[in-house]
Amino acid sequence: MGAYKYVEELWKKKQSDVLRFLQRVRCWEFRQLPGILRLRRPSRPDKARRLGFKSKQGYVIYRVRVRRGGRKRPVAKGIVYGKPVHQGVTQLKFGRSHKSVAEERVGRRCGNLRVLNSYWINQDSTYKYFEVILIDPSHKCVRSDPRINWIVAPVHKHRELRGITACGKKYRGLSSK
Repeated sequence: MGAYKYVEELWKKKQSDVLRFLQRVRCWEFRQLPGILRLRRPSRPDKARRLGFKSKQGYVIYRVRVRRGGRKRPVAKGIVYGKPVHQGVTQLKFGRSHKSVAEERVGRRCGNLRVLNSYWINQDSTYKYFEVILIDPSHKCVRSDPRINWIVAPVHKHRELRGITACGKKYRGLSSK
């Protein structure tokens, strides 16, 4: 087994003492930092590589924080006018996943980059943390690489806002396609 395989096996056992301690310490650190932050390298290199990340110019990693929980209907004093069937306020669920929201927030922040993929890294009672892989379409390393230069095409602008990334296709029900 290669080194990445060993790292993958570690991450598969998230309830182990080692990983639980590591996650608790990292979560404390993440809480002190801004909600959207550019990283020098991925905290899960094996997962990032499986999702298309390469450690070369033109590839960027951002960590993003999303609040956990359902979606409360934004109405004044909980009063919803209309039929009783539409009067729910608290037990509603948002249509998209937290991961999709994380991709969207980073995509809006970095308008010049393209979102490739994302993955879970940590969570606590209040937040979920994801790392998002972004690609610079104007970088010559990306443009000259035939394995990734498909993302340079203008049709791939803001893939995350249109549900074309992996988690976007999943919430649209296209995971079997």
